[in-house]
Amino acid sequence: MNPYRLFEVFGIELEYMIVDRATLNVRPIADKLLTRAAGELTSDFEDGPITWSNELALHVIELKTTEPVRSLLGVGEQFQASVKNLNRIAAEYDAVLLPTGMHPWMNPFQELQLWPHDSAAIYEAFNRVFDCRGHGWANLQSMHINLPFANDDEFGRLHAAIRLVLPLLPGLACSSPIADGRSTGFLDYRMEVYRHNSAKIPQVAGQIVPEPVFSEAAYHEQIFQPLFRAIAPHDPEGILQKPFLNARGAIARFDRGSIEIRVIDTQEHPAADLAIAQLVIAILQALVAEQWSSVADQQQLATESLSDVFRSTLRDGEQAIVANPKYLQQFGLEGASATVQEIWRHLRQQVSARSATDASLAQDPNLQLILEQGPLARRILAAMNARELPGPSLPIPNQVMADVYQQLTTCLGHGVSFGSPALTSR
Repeated sequence: MNPYRLFEVFGIELEYMIVDRATLNVRPIADKLLTRAAGELTSDFEDGPITWSNELALHVIELKTTEPVRSLLGVGEQFQASVKNLNRIAAEYDAVLLPTGMHPWMNPFQELQLWPHDSAAIYEAFNRVFDCRGHGWANLQSMHINLPFANDDEFGRLHAAIRLVLPLLPGLACSSPIADGRSTGFLDYRMEVYRHNSAKIPQVAGQIVPEPVFSEAAYHEQIFQPLFRAIAPHDPEGILQKPFLNARGAIARFDRGSIEIRVIDTQEHPAADLAIAQLVIAILQALVAEQWSSVADQQQLATESLSDVFRSTLRDGEQAIVANPKYLQQFGLEGASATVQEIWRHLRQQVSARSATDASLAQDPNLQLILEQGPLARRILAAMNARELPGPSLPIPNQVMADVYQQLTTCLGHGVSFGSPALTSR
C-alpha cells in the first residue's frame, strides 16, 4: 500500500527557460546556476520548500516542491520567492528566467545542448533514439501536477477522472502560440509538437490521452509491456526500459504511488500556475466523488473521442467547440455542444460551491483573467495583434516578439499577470 491516500498531498513542478537578459536568446547555463547556488556541481538544489533541478536541456531549469504538500495555499508564494532567488543568481550571468510553454524563436536544431553531467547516459540514449533537437524535446516548458493514490481502487478512480479533464486543459492553460518566429496556428503548439516527438515509436506517447486502464496489472499489460517491447531493439542496454519512458499526458508512477499530469503549459507567474492547479484538483475531486457522473460511466469514454477534444483545444484553446453530448454529461452539462470556455466556467462555478476551501476559486483573480480575457496564449496573440501581427506562417518582426516576451519576464520576476493593470503601470 502506498503512503498517501487520494488528494492527501500534492506535488507541483514548474519549468522555465534561461535566456539572455538583453536579447532573450536561450542560455544553456543551468549547470552554472545550480553550481553557483549549491557551491558545487549538482543537478538538485534545495531552496527551502522549493527544489531547483535540471532535466535534459541545459537552458531549462525546473522548480518543484521539495516534499509533497498537504495544501497548495501559500505554495505560489514559495515558488515566487525561489524565482526571485534564481533570477538574482542568473543576473550575475546577464540572464533571466522566461516563462510560457515555448521560446518564441529558439532554433532547437542549432541551439540545444544536453545536460552533460549525472543522468547524461539517459539523455544521450533518448537523443540517440529520438533525436532531441526538435521543438518537441528541446523547446517546451510545463507545469506537472502529481497526485497520490494508495491502492488499485484509488488509482482506477483517479485515472478515470484525469482522462476526462486532460483534453480540456490546453483550453485553460495554453501559452505557446509562437515558435520559429511565427504564429503557429495553434494556441498550444508545445503539446502539438510534443505529441509527435516520439513518432518513431508510437507506443511511447500513445494518443497523449491515456488508455482506459484502471488497475496496476492492466497498466503493465496494456501500456508498459508493449512500450518496453517496442523500444528494446533501439535500446539494447535497457537504459530506457523504465516507467519514465512513458510520455502520455498523464503517467502512472506505481513506484511512487502517484499520477503525474504533464499537459499544462507554464504560465506567466507561479500564482497563475497554482490557481490552475487548484481548479484542476477541485474538479478531479468532484469527479472521483461522482458529483456529475458515476466512476463506471467515466471509465467508459473511449480514448479516441477524448483525443478528438484534446486536439481541438490544442488548436483553438478556449474557443474550441466540444460536440460530444456523452462527454459533456460527465460534467453535468446537458446539450449537444459547448465551447471549452463554457465548460471551464461551468466547472469553476460548480466546484466553488463544494466547500469553503474551493470557494476561493470563484474570486481568484488569475482564473478570472483567464476566463474573461482568455488563456495566456490568447493574450500573447492579442498583444502582438496590437502591433500588426502578420498571419499564420509569416515571420513576426523581431521587435514585436521581443517587446511582448520582455514583458513576460517582468511578469515572472514580479508575480504580475500578463494583461493586468499592474503590468502596464510598471
